Amino acid sequence: MWEVLAPDLQTTLARAEHLILQYTPRTGARSFDLLHVATACQLATREFLTFDANQRTLAESEGLVVPL
Repeated sequence: MWEVLAPDLQTTLARAEHLILQYTPRTGARSFDLLHVATACQLATREFLTFDANQRTLAESEGLVVPL
């Protein structure tokens, strides 16, 4: 079952800014990867799906479950 959710934009952007400061200098994380992970965290998702190794590492670092 799918549910359409609309995260609060300001809160999501604030979370993305936090992730930028935490991960970009060390890992070179890209803006869209950070926005996707910030949105998933904001929506309290259970799983995060990605084929991108860097995005996988970022998501797992934030406690998201990324199935293989």
